[in-house]
Amino acid sequence: MATDTYAPPDERSVTSLVSGIVNDAQTLMQQQLALFREEIHTDLRKTKEAVTALAAGGAVAALAVGPFVFMLIALLHELALWPWWASALLVGVVFAIVGGALIAVGVQRFRSFNPLPDQSVEALKENLQWIKHPK
Repeated sequence: MATDTYAPPDERSVTSLVSGIVNDAQTLMQQQLALFREEIHTDLRKTKEAVTALAAGGAVAALAVGPFVFMLIALLHELALWPWWASALLVGVVFAIVGGALIAVGVQRFRSFNPLPDQSVEALKENLQWIKHPK
């Protein structure tokens, strides 16, 4: 007994192929978006580490400016018999160098990674291009 919903084998295979392609494209887009989110999460963690290093360097430099600096100036003045201005100049230069080195470390950490997930963005662009204009 024949059914009314019978479709020739060619039509059924084309329909299933198109459905499979659409499902695969959706799965691929979901996977790429998940990868994109993960890369952003990783880059945010690296950014947080770099900001922490910069903040620590700034805090150490700021704390060292207080009484410790004055004590070193007074020590140089008394022991080396330098004038107050020369003692202050030497101590200031040393702390500027240390603070600059700590800031350079933080800047280097920022430059060590790209905050944008390049590979995921490129793959997403390629897939969108393919969906618009399949070859």
